[in-house]
Amino acid sequence: MLTDMKNEIIIDCPSDFSLAETLISGQCFRWTQREEYIVGTAFSVTVKMRQDGGRLTIYGDESENAVERWRHYLDLDTDYASIREEVLALEPRLTQASKRTAGLHILNQEPWEALCSFIISQNNNIPRIRGIIERLCELCGCAAENDGYAFPPPETVSKLTLEQLASIGCGYRAPYIIAAAQAVCDKKISFDELREIPVEQAREKLLSLHGVGPKVADCMLLYGLHRLECFPKDVWIKRALEGEFKDTPLVGSPYAGVAQQYIFEYIRAI
Repeated sequence: MLTDMKNEIIIDCPSDFSLAETLISGQCFRWTQREEYIVGTAFSVTVKMRQDGGRLTIYGDESENAVERWRHYLDLDTDYASIREEVLALEPRLTQASKRTAGLHILNQEPWEALCSFIISQNNNIPRIRGIIERLCELCGCAAENDGYAFPPPETVSKLTLEQLASIGCGYRAPYIIAAAQAVCDKKISFDELREIPVEQAREKLLSLHGVGPKVADCMLLYGLHRLECFPKDVWIKRALEGEFKDTPLVGSPYAGVAQQYIFEYIRAI
């Protein structure tokens, strides 16, 4: 059905924004590059997007608020140029890395999808994470508009069995996924609350979930709730913080999450 998408919306974007860097970056797992388009599913609708300089064309979303929805999702109204200036004032060594990654924005994802996805991401590589998530969506069978499957809501995931999750490759993460879904359904976790309370308290609430450790908690806060002060630490980042960036003030800065992207690019390039 993707080939039949005739409706389109046009969105102006900053000149330094990169659709590909943002969507194919490891902060989300349901977007795929297909020639000049990037295709994926969010908000229960499958769309294809194309960027031509400062103009985005999005096909497939016929909702009245489509422009606002995707501007917000892609975080197009945040001034990343000013954020880079603040980051580089603290760490001038990241100048070249920030130029290579300047087009990446932090998405405003649906929080439940981000939480579940980063639980799945534990000790996993990106192709395998993507495969498990797609099989989870197929297993739950929530149809997306246009094509494919929407990410299943926590109410649906909470009713899955360990055997069902094992069959799609979740492994030891299966009970963690069910526990998180049940916590959201039982209102033990409120995404609205996690957006508003001090970040230390929000992190502690996420760490109280079965199977959620510091990296998953910070990924959820940054990529699922847009808490830009959060600084997820994978093996690459930990190595940087133990070496060249030991005691860096970036970890405690208001835009630590954006700075983390620059550090990751820096250490991969050296």
